[in-house]
Amino acid sequence: MNIFTKFLVLAVSVTTLAFTATASAQEAPDVLVKRISEEVLSVARSDKEIQNGNVNRIVALVEEKIVPYVDSDRMTELAAGRFWRQATPDQQKQLTTQFRTLLIFTYAGALSQVRDQKIEYKPLRADPSDTEVEVRTQLIQSRGDPVQLSYRMEKLPAGWKMYDINVMGAWLVEAYKGTFSSEISKGGMDGLIKTLSDKNKQLAARPTTKK
Repeated sequence: MNIFTKFLVLAVSVTTLAFTATASAQEAPDVLVKRISEEVLSVARSDKEIQNGNVNRIVALVEEKIVPYVDSDRMTELAAGRFWRQATPDQQKQLTTQFRTLLIFTYAGALSQVRDQKIEYKPLRADPSDTEVEVRTQLIQSRGDPVQLSYRMEKLPAGWKMYDINVMGAWLVEAYKGTFSSEISKGGMDGLIKTLSDKNKQLAARPTTKK
């Protein structure tokens, strides 16, 4: 599995974490993942606009169903590592905004690729009092071996949120941590923010539908 495929699989897996705020406060994290996974994948398979790659339709769905339940602030802070504390409040805000936007485009690209994938869920190893858990699943595809997926989730006052994903042993935050560090070493925090901004502009300029 090449890097692009891993990234795509990772992005598809993130779409399984869309759920309502009310439900998230009442249901266990593994129950939420299982219940809503099937719902989101079903929508992605049946929506013709999504299947045709309508960027506006997909982005709107991602922003409504996924983004509110991903702790992008924590993800950004973890990815920035020690550089986060060195950044100004304005830089922290800009970095979080650009990173969140990049993730939105990533999720959107993955939704248009959903076809016949299925998800298997493993028993949750956690105590009822735990406020941070790891939900483990695997993605079953028509071709190739199952892809192991894990989600780090935290319980906040508003309910459970996801802040990291593991695909075949590689954590998303750790992968971005290396990229962030490299960009900062070349152009500082402002250089990293510009790199992400430029990338997001390129993604936003893609055709509305694919042929």
